[in-house]
Amino acid sequence: MPRSLFLAAAILFSLLMPSHGQLDFAQELEGKKNSTVASFHSEVKSIAPGKPFTVALQLAHPAEWHSYYKNTGGVANPPKINWTLPDGFTAGEIQWPTPEIKDVFGSNGFVYDGTPIFLVEITPPANLKTGEAVKILAKAGWQICDKSSCNDEKAELSLSLDVADAPQIDPSKADLFTKARSALPKLSAAWKLAVESAPDSVKIRMTPGEGAAENLEKAGLQFIPADNFVFTSADGGSITKDGNDWVVTLKRAKEAPNGDKVTPGKTLSGILSAKSPLDTTLGANAILLSNVSFSKPPAASLSFGALLPVLGGMLLGGLILNLMPCVFPVLGLKIMSFVQQAGQERRKIIFHGLAFTGGVLISFWIISGILYFLREHSGAEIGWGYQLQNKWFVYGLVMLFFVFGLNMFGLFEVGTSATSLGGSLQSRNGISGSFFSGVLATVAATPCSAPILGPAIGAAVVLPTVQFFTAFTAMALGLSLPYLLLSMFPKLIDFLPRPGAWMESFKQGMAFLLLGAAGYFFWVYMDHVVPDVLFIVILGFVAIALACWIYGRWSTPMKSTRVRWMSRLIALIIGGAGFYAATGPYHGLEWERWSQGKVDTYMEQGTPVYVDFTAKWCATCQVNKKRAYNDEVIALFKERGIVPLRADKTKPDPEIDAKVAEFNRAAIPVNVLYVPGKPPILTPELLSPEYLKELITKEVPVKK
Repeated sequence: MPRSLFLAAAILFSLLMPSHGQLDFAQELEGKKNSTVASFHSEVKSIAPGKPFTVALQLAHPAEWHSYYKNTGGVANPPKINWTLPDGFTAGEIQWPTPEIKDVFGSNGFVYDGTPIFLVEITPPANLKTGEAVKILAKAGWQICDKSSCNDEKAELSLSLDVADAPQIDPSKADLFTKARSALPKLSAAWKLAVESAPDSVKIRMTPGEGAAENLEKAGLQFIPADNFVFTSADGGSITKDGNDWVVTLKRAKEAPNGDKVTPGKTLSGILSAKSPLDTTLGANAILLSNVSFSKPPAASLSFGALLPVLGGMLLGGLILNLMPCVFPVLGLKIMSFVQQAGQERRKIIFHGLAFTGGVLISFWIISGILYFLREHSGAEIGWGYQLQNKWFVYGLVMLFFVFGLNMFGLFEVGTSATSLGGSLQSRNGISGSFFSGVLATVAATPCSAPILGPAIGAAVVLPTVQFFTAFTAMALGLSLPYLLLSMFPKLIDFLPRPGAWMESFKQGMAFLLLGAAGYFFWVYMDHVVPDVLFIVILGFVAIALACWIYGRWSTPMKSTRVRWMSRLIALIIGGAGFYAATGPYHGLEWERWSQGKVDTYMEQGTPVYVDFTAKWCATCQVNKKRAYNDEVIALFKERGIVPLRADKTKPDPEIDAKVAEFNRAAIPVNVLYVPGKPPILTPELLSPEYLKELITKEVPVKK
């Protein structure tokens, strides 16, 4: 090579070298300025079969940037790890260091500055073979933010570890894991922790023991919630002394920062953190609160003066309930029974009044006793009328008022007297009838107690045991007081009309009120039933009415024994079928509205589709809805990932008509199963759960 050419090449190389080095240096600075350096570490050099070991994800953040705790306090994304582990290996939850509370975009966030370390325990299987090597893969993702912006980051990390007879600690990692564990909150025996739930707040009650800090206010105590249904103590909370205990009050969150509704939890988790040790024995500034179940605060007793207005309100409310639509039908029946009592012995009249009062009292004690039990043993807020949330209880009320109303119309009779609630008032049946009237009045009164008794019940529900039952006894006495007074002072009965033919008309008039009460409870019951089968439910009540009519028409003493028994058997069969039909179902498939475009989209995505071509006026369709889609079929739909679509032609729809014609069907019901890669499968018109289970199991693979 000529000397001049060599010299030129050397000069060019020397010029390029600094340029290249400067470029690398600039990229390194840029990377350190805007991104996190992630690293993956194992506490052991080698692992052993069945012996858990710990790994660490270390995130070295650039200056002035931070990542987040599991509950970020906002809408950011905390670190997450997706594992790819050898067969039989399991990974535990991330062990979260104690974060710092910092103002992030105008609200309190729970963040990690600097270089946080997140520990995870890995457990290998017991049958792991020694002498081999295993590889652990992790895809980690997290978000970092500074004062003005946020970046999503991710890293793919791996570890290769040998398998030996016993785990071998890696001494080069000892400092890293010691540092990581020192940043974790500790389980402390110095404090007894309890969580009390209230409608708008949650209270952490901290009872100190040996090694507990003396003054939590001076220690700068803060609570960092792991759940998003409460705010941190710095957001409208408080720390107060209650006797020997410390109470941390947290405000409940109604919605998440992104506007979504927050589901109230039944347990509370988080970190109690302070500037000085909370547990002096451990030297721990942060202690862990882990899945502590809610308890109710002890009920506070009212003074006699404060209790009187509550008792008076409950008594007055019970009196007023007699005029409410739910109770008035029973009031009418009881007045009619008092009319019948005119001229009877005073002792018998008093017995009937006491029996009615006893029915009211015992019913109130049973309902309020269940309410008291749930109040003491449930984390939920339980209130009067809670039983109406139970579908079977509401169904029983509908049935009771409906059948009782038919009885009052004279469709059928129980006993020999058409005007007695439970039979002759001179007999034991009469006393039973009065007692049952009290029970019925109580059951009917519960939905009508608000808003009349709202404030009084609200005050009574939180009272201690004796005052609680005293308050509800006052309400029961208020409901039964008019009848008790009429029985104790029979002269008052003289002001009521005398028995006569008008009583039959009055009884039938009361039947309309009973049917009105049945209609009200049926309206409540509708919310428990799948709308698809409401027609079947209505037919069920028609069948029950038919059974009552057959029983009343052909089971009278004037008919022969054979006719009476046949009518009872037929009434039982029809009534049983009606009872079954009226029970629902209570759960069903969640149907989407059909369109051919939607079917095509799902099929392109590889998703199976089931289409029900139906209409409300189609009787066979309604039978299918009641009969075919039981819990097992619904579970199969979910397991196989089948999307149910409904093509409803209750109103004219040319597109649905054209699609039905494509299947060479002239009428509905038409049900079609679409499975990707297969031609559409047309089902029979009348469906059964057995057929659908066999069809789905055979044709649709399990969702991966």
